[in-house]
Amino acid sequence: MAKTSPGEFLRQVRSEASKIYWPSRQETVTTAIFVGILTTVLALFFMGIDSLFGALVRWALSLV
Repeated sequence: MAKTSPGEFLRQVRSEASKIYWPSRQETVTTAIFVGILTTVLALFFMGIDSLFGALVRWALSLV
């Protein structure tokens, strides 16, 4: 594998860094709100599933 000189490496880094897409403030806020809502919905869903299974296990154990 050929070695790259420090100058060439820095040019490549600068070139790649210029290709980075930075989202706007509005896109960041919108995405953060979406993530918060989705996290809340999933937390409630899994809490419901956990409660349901917990009730089933308590019921099954009460039969013994």
